[in-house]
Amino acid sequence: MATNDWSGVHPQAIVDPSAKLADNVTVGPWSYIGPNVEIGEGTEILSHVVVKGPTVIGRNNRIFQFCSVGEECQDKKYAGEPTTLIIGDNNTIRENCTIHRGTVQDQGETRIGSNNLLMAYVHVAHDCVIGNDTILANCATLAGHVTVGDHAILGGGTMVHQFCHIGPHSMAAGGSIVLKDIPAYVMAAGQSAEPHGMNVEGLKRRGFDKEVLMTLRRAYKVIYRHGLTTEQAVEKLEEEYSDTPEVCVLIDSLRGAHRGIIR
Repeated sequence: MATNDWSGVHPQAIVDPSAKLADNVTVGPWSYIGPNVEIGEGTEILSHVVVKGPTVIGRNNRIFQFCSVGEECQDKKYAGEPTTLIIGDNNTIRENCTIHRGTVQDQGETRIGSNNLLMAYVHVAHDCVIGNDTILANCATLAGHVTVGDHAILGGGTMVHQFCHIGPHSMAAGGSIVLKDIPAYVMAAGQSAEPHGMNVEGLKRRGFDKEVLMTLRRAYKVIYRHGLTTEQAVEKLEEEYSDTPEVCVLIDSLRGAHRGIIR
């Protein structure tokens, strides 16, 4: 991948000689690329960006000014271990985002998938895992060990507690404080966040058909309208909808809710 053809590096940027830059990588003025950093083809680093390693950044990303990428984590247990940040392809990371590497107390890495939009001032703490096609709006803040599923959306100013899971296709309204898991497909809002139905409009935009949407609405009622515990709801959903792949995604998000789900 790496060629170390640095023709796209601005003369006023600082790039460590050991960094690996692929073809067509651009680095703007006053940016710093440290050792143990690998950047994929076509990625654009604008001005005043700091990238520290060990960090691997994929192809065709755009990282805007004043971002801090791959810095050591804000965890008092961290003792300088060589942990990692891995970022996929086609991500847009806007101004002033902070993304920290992992800790050895977890998997040792923070991971961001592909096709994500991180708006200004987003914070991604150590050991977070972000899937693909997500949107984190301005000032969304993820504490350590948070998982965000594919196609999830976090509104501006959303704050997520450590170890919470944000399910695929879910949505949190701006200003939400998320203290427990948000199941797949569910809309959440409030301080602390509570469920507000299924993310139907988002699912329509992604091509979910009417029959599937109706099934998901019925599944939502099993979880939130029948007075069942999460375990009881999972059993009922498995009995009635185990042949529906979309509900299986919901069931998986309920099974993995070690902090419990929003109620």
